[in-house]
Order: sequence, then structure tokens, then C-alpha cells
Amino acid sequence: MATLIHARPLLKASWRAPFTKRLSSVPRRAFTDVVSGDGTLPLKGYKVLDMTRVLAGPYCTQILGDLGAEVIKIEHPTRGDDTRAWGPPYAPYKPGSGKEGAGESAYFLAVNRNKKSLGLSFQHKSGVEILHKLAAESDILVENYLPGTLKKYGMDFETLHKLNPRLVYASITGYGQTGPYSNRAGYDVMVEAEMGLMHITGSRDGPPVKVGVAVTDLTTGLYTSNSIMAALLVRGRTGRGQHIDVALSDCQVATLSNLASSCLISGEKDSGRWGTAHPSIVPYRSYKTKDGDILFGGGNDRLFGLICEGLGRPEWKSDPKFVVNTQRVANRQELDSSIESITETETTQHWLEVFEGSGLPYAAVNDIQGTLTHEHVLARDMVKEMDHEHCGPIKMVNTPVKYSESKPSIRTPPPMLGQHTDEVLRDLLGIGEDKIKALKLEGAVR
Repeated sequence: MATLIHARPLLKASWRAPFTKRLSSVPRRAFTDVVSGDGTLPLKGYKVLDMTRVLAGPYCTQILGDLGAEVIKIEHPTRGDDTRAWGPPYAPYKPGSGKEGAGESAYFLAVNRNKKSLGLSFQHKSGVEILHKLAAESDILVENYLPGTLKKYGMDFETLHKLNPRLVYASITGYGQTGPYSNRAGYDVMVEAEMGLMHITGSRDGPPVKVGVAVTDLTTGLYTSNSIMAALLVRGRTGRGQHIDVALSDCQVATLSNLASSCLISGEKDSGRWGTAHPSIVPYRSYKTKDGDILFGGGNDRLFGLICEGLGRPEWKSDPKFVVNTQRVANRQELDSSIESITETETTQHWLEVFEGSGLPYAAVNDIQGTLTHEHVLARDMVKEMDHEHCGPIKMVNTPVKYSESKPSIRTPPPMLGQHTDEVLRDLLGIGEDKIKALKLEGAVR
């Protein structure tokens, strides 16, 4: 499952006009484009108001958090982010933790580290008032509600831009702020289907299938984080924030990349699903082994020659049916069958050893556990362990990019629901303890 773009129940808007007037008296810090002193955390000092849930938005804000931004995640005070209930698996609570239930869901843990959780209800005027105060104190706001939904709370870009002209405001939706599908809700899988990805995914003669991970959500989160940082650079020159309209549908079309280019140039339909194979290169696919699968990438004649040598069939290099790629494509079925008849006589490890150091692109087809224990993955520090206050040690996938000076990091584990409500209200907004207690009794915050 992936990002569902939907609206929570709406608060009546009759209070908006008087509250907008009161906002002018809210104390605001003087905004400057923040420069981290030592460069270790590039976004240190920037504040992010995270009004997203599920995957695309939280993935985006986690990237910002890994880079040092202070991310305040707004969650429904009783349900929290939808993904808190998306399990199993769960990281179970430790005995004596004082917590009940199955634990913290692995899905939620995947995309919510380096964040502070503020449980807040949109159904209370005082809750929305807190949101406005936070927006006045923030550099970045990321939301994933249907277009127009947040206008009912005065949380739309136009309203907040007047309050805080330097705010970079990013909206993530299924189909964008404009266009005939703009009011459609949708998970990643719907966009995969509608925008061509599902049609080209799956085995050659099989039905269309979704990608194994919600890749459209993830690429949208990446595009959004990248666009936010570009907008911060522009703000450094102009002093003004701007609205960023990011649609899963647009990002999916963009990532069709060379396949979209082929259709635009040829004016013809795509060639359909190819499984692990390539429509224009042979051999270029996975082949069965005695205990699994191995993938070869014979992208040119020299690399094909390496495959022939490794498989003990050097004569294929001069065979008229295989000597150049055009002929190999024409005789795809015969060549692929001949290769697989050899690879399935030995184990995957055998073939890995045969081609080690040869210069051929090749790979075992690993499952997820095999990937997370892979020697190269571990050597690249891609799995980190953190101590969760209520669940104990939990392992997480690390931030992937390595810098020569900056050090993006996992500094805090994903928060419990409402874990930082008191801290945010007290330390960031200056709200007193008695008022915080009253807000909790009212149900406005958790």
C-alpha cells in the first residue's frame, strides 16, 4: 500500500475571519536562511511542519530530517498516521514499558525517524490555531491533502504566504492541483496503473503487475525533497517562499524516462512487459540456477563474449546467429534457452565466482533478507541499529548518500504518537503548562 490522498472531516470555517486577524499579533522569529556552522547537518536550523501521512510525504520529510531539519509531524491525536495500524509486522513493546498493543508498525518505523510527533485535532478551533502559529514559525510545510481541503482552515498556501512570505509550501497529491483528475484520491498502485508503469511490469506473457515496492510514492518523495531544497536556494536570493505542486501522476510519467521517449519519438505503442529481459539487448535478463537465479547484462559484443567464455561456450562469439546484438535479438529465444540450460546446472554462488573480476555486469537475485545481510550493504553502512525507548533495539535502513563533509544521520527513532506535544507547545510556541493541560482536556492535542 502507499499514499492515500484524502481529506479528514472538515471544521466549520465560521471562525476563520476573526482568527486571521488575531494572527497579526503572533510573535514571529526573524527568518534568515540558516547556515549550519560546521556543515555536518546541511539543514540544521530549518523547521519543517509535516502535515503528511502514509508514504510519499513522510518519506520526503524524513529525508529533510536526516539532513538535519527539525521536523514536527502533525498526527490525529487518537489514530495517528494511518501506517501506525499497518501491520504486522510490529516491533513489540518491551515488558514493563507501560505500553499496550501489538507494538510500533514496521511500516511507520520505515519513514518517520528524526521527527517530533504532535498529536493535534482539526476538529478543535484551538488545534487549528496551534497549526497557524507553527506555520508562522516554520521554513517548510509539506502536506498531502486533496486540493482545496486546507483552505477551510486557513492553511492553504495563499493564506500562509501572507502570514509568512518566506514559507516553502509543498503539496503532494495523487494528480496535482489542476487538471481533470485533480480531485481524485489514490494510492500509489492506482497511479502505477493509470500512468503506464503497471503495463510494462511483469513477465512477457503474464498480466500487468505493480512494482514490489511503492516506487511512485518514493520517487515523488524524492522529487519533493529535491524541489524543496531548490526552493530554499531561491529563497536565499529573493527572500520569498513559494508553492510546490507535486503529483504522483506527474512523477510517474517523468520516470517512464527512455520508454516514454521511445513512444514519443516513434509515435507507436510500447512493446509491453519484458520481465527481467530488455526489448533491445540480448542476453540481458535473469536465468535460473540450481538454487535460484542470476542476472547477466550483455550490453555490447565484448560483454557477450565474457558471458560465452564464462559459460564455456566461446564458439557463440563467432556464430552468425549471435555475433552482433541485432542477431542476438532476432534469435532471442534460442540464445536465452541455451544460456539457461547451462546456468541451471550449477548454483548461483558458482556463477558468481566464475564471473568475479571479469568485468561483466552480473548479479544474484536476492530476497529482502538476503539484501539486508549482504556483505556490500553492510560494508556501505546501510543498516543501523537504534534504541527505541519502548521497543528496545530496532534496525533501520540508513540514509544512502555519502558526503565528504556533511553527515546526514539517524539521530532519533520514529516517535510515539504525541510524544513531543508538550515539548513543541512549550518550547517552540511558549504555551504554559496550565494551557497545555487545558488543551489536552479539550481533546485538541494529545
